[in-house]
Amino acid sequence: MSATKIIKINPVLPEEEYISQAAKVIADGGLVVIPTETVYGIAANALDKNTLDKLYEIKKRSKDKPFALLIADKIKVDELASDIPVAAYKLMHKFWPGPLTILLKAPSGGKVGLRMPDDQVALKIVERSAVPVACPSANISGSAAPVNFAEAIKDMNGLVELALDAGEAKIGMESTIVDLSVEPLKITRSGSIKDEEINAVVKSRTVLFICTGNSCRSVMAEAYLKKLLEEQKRSDVEVFSAGVMILAGLGASTETRQVLKNEGMDVSAHRSQRLTREMVDRSDIILVMEPMHEKRVLELAPEAMNRLFLLKEFAKMDDNDLDIVDPIGGSLEFYEDTFRTIKDAVERISKII
Repeated sequence: MSATKIIKINPVLPEEEYISQAAKVIADGGLVVIPTETVYGIAANALDKNTLDKLYEIKKRSKDKPFALLIADKIKVDELASDIPVAAYKLMHKFWPGPLTILLKAPSGGKVGLRMPDDQVALKIVERSAVPVACPSANISGSAAPVNFAEAIKDMNGLVELALDAGEAKIGMESTIVDLSVEPLKITRSGSIKDEEINAVVKSRTVLFICTGNSCRSVMAEAYLKKLLEEQKRSDVEVFSAGVMILAGLGASTETRQVLKNEGMDVSAHRSQRLTREMVDRSDIILVMEPMHEKRVLELAPEAMNRLFLLKEFAKMDDNDLDIVDPIGGSLEFYEDTFRTIKDAVERISKII
């Protein structure tokens, strides 16, 4: 191979022409040294066997050690892995983009390592390449991973087609690797994210309340559970809410604010958000107000069935009606009645999470 082409790239506002050039080299089966926030890596088209063989040869790495993949969008996880546990989605939400590699079951068997880097150059190249991108560190196996361009090009000059110089890596330490293909999980490499941080996220509980507009019922439930948890001095539970049919960014209804204010809760800062697949994936318990909300959740994520409940199932009931009727447009008294039902159910929820 001829000498490696070296390009100095802006790490904050990377030049589009250089991003496109690097992405094309990767897609066409070439190797490119790229920066990430952890260390410099060698990016390669993971679908090209010849390219991967060359990468193993350059790295002097055993072929029984597969390369992790970089992704630019969390939605790619569902395409590249299978049987993904809730803990994985929690870790992605907390630490991605960032220095965390997650090992998951691969659809074809074995394991696949995935990471979303917190680096604009890397993210843009991965996105533009439009192929799965393998990216091991830019060093010979067994030697120290390169934390700046000079260290990376020292071993790789003449072995890769292109190398992008973005200066020093922001973190300068390899990513933490967590194996979630096994239970209990294993932290197979400690990095800048500490083991105790990983364990705290995995052991935490996430509760999602869902209604139609995320302006009354789910807001009441979220606010009240947060109040109970605060009184219990618990910080190991995340609580949030969403709606299935809304425009994001709306506040709680006037009546909701009033009812909760009477109970010592201020939701004036609440802003509605629309339910997404990502919200469902990272929640340990999903509580909805009506069967129509159940249906929408299962449309997004059928595998959430065992984590999905009607909130009223947890309330003391005088009838068999499991709906908590939408009070929108009703009187203040209607809102107060609705809150009483929600309050009873949430108190029971607080004792079991």
